[in-house]
Amino acid sequence: MRVIKRLILLACLGFLGHPLFSVVEIEEEPAEKALPPKEVPYIKVVQLIQGDAMQRQYADALPSLLEEIRTRTTLNVDPFPIYIDSFEDEIIFKHPVLYVNFADRTDWNLSPGEVKNLKAFIERGGFLFLDAGINASFLRENSRHGQMHSFADWEVSPEVDSALKQVFPDKRFEPLPRSDSFFKSYYAGLPDASALPEAIREFIINEKWPQGTYSSMVLKHDDRVAVMAMPIMAMGWGKSEFGQWTTRIGFRVREGAEGLSERLSEAAYGGESYETTREDGLSDVIYCETPGTPAWVEEPDGDWRVFRYYHSQEISDYAHTFYTRLGLNMFVYIFSQ
Repeated sequence: MRVIKRLILLACLGFLGHPLFSVVEIEEEPAEKALPPKEVPYIKVVQLIQGDAMQRQYADALPSLLEEIRTRTTLNVDPFPIYIDSFEDEIIFKHPVLYVNFADRTDWNLSPGEVKNLKAFIERGGFLFLDAGINASFLRENSRHGQMHSFADWEVSPEVDSALKQVFPDKRFEPLPRSDSFFKSYYAGLPDASALPEAIREFIINEKWPQGTYSSMVLKHDDRVAVMAMPIMAMGWGKSEFGQWTTRIGFRVREGAEGLSERLSEAAYGGESYETTREDGLSDVIYCETPGTPAWVEEPDGDWRVFRYYHSQEISDYAHTFYTRLGLNMFVYIFSQ
């Protein structure tokens, strides 16, 4: 019951001849009372950085992507990651997602405490994303090379493979098919490519990023994707406080011409040659002029093609849009599992 206080006029005469007022209490049935709206808690992402946090790769990348997710979707994501320097940090058990840029960890030999925690984290439903966890062999001599090239190799880096074998000795990474729903979890297909130069548009659509997909290796636990590794994406996420992209991205395109195979088969080169695994399981042989800079490629069908680099504002903007859409798809996919 609630108590209502009301003023009641008493029609009686006081000794001064004035009416008197009195306050009386009346009990009434309670009315329906609206409950205050519940606040939706932030979804927080944990980011591992080993060593000096000021030296981390693409420092503005993950916060920019998380802010984009907040803007574009109904996910209430905190744009500021929680930083840790070891998987031994117990805070990983309070949040569902761990993000690691491969180059932000200098030593991929996990401690016993890290092995224990990562295993428990994944078994409880956690998700580990390894950016630049896929690096082609010609990029592995220096982890910085893998921060500038998104070469579509279809094998995880040996260090990543060894680290996860410590956690799950009987599990192996496997390719994520291009038909997987991950690539359609929010955006589907490529951004509008009409602004790209005609000379590279067909290659981008049909070979580099067919249907808006990307090379991806995953490790599954209890039939769900628990660990995902991709070539570098962070280079395409970062924005300044003024909303401008903080990196400039060019496209590496394979080009061929009549008679090129014969000329390249006898050409001299200043770097090393490497084999890289393709999506179909066959190998390309990459010839480099300097470490980390591919010059031409011998493909399994006997064709040779050269790598040509294209740069323009339209190309850079398109690449940023692609990587941001792909990153957003990644987090929508993770949070919907």
